[in-house]
Amino acid sequence: MKILVINGPNINMLGIREPAIYGKQSYKDLVKFIKDSAKARGLKAVLFQSNSESAIVTKIQKAFNRFDGIVINPAAYTHTSVAILDALKAAAVPAVEVHISKVSEREAFRQVSYAGMYCFQTFAGFGFEGYAKAMDALIEKLK
Repeated sequence: MKILVINGPNINMLGIREPAIYGKQSYKDLVKFIKDSAKARGLKAVLFQSNSESAIVTKIQKAFNRFDGIVINPAAYTHTSVAILDALKAAAVPAVEVHISKVSEREAFRQVSYAGMYCFQTFAGFGFEGYAKAMDALIEKLK
């Protein structure tokens, strides 16, 4: 099974940006965690991170007929991007949403998830482990 793992804006700043919320591990640590988790599950994972909404939309569109599933942490675009929602709908690839922090316990504006309106499941507040949980959910869904 081939999955696309997308991380949105500022995820590349992990370990620097608000460590009390996101932890002290770096983006490099996250990449290693995702690759190791995918390998342990027999998945081929392609990772992509961008601070650009248009790059994320384009990557999702290109997933059509190329990937079995998507794990997406849209980061700040979670709460603003109808374009990412529409790309997920258009590509029609099963998707799981991930957030490192517990967005449900944060600011009011973080309570709306456009990408989550398409995704069949969301894991929030599990740190890096949320990505592994998302992979397990995709495996279960695609059986």
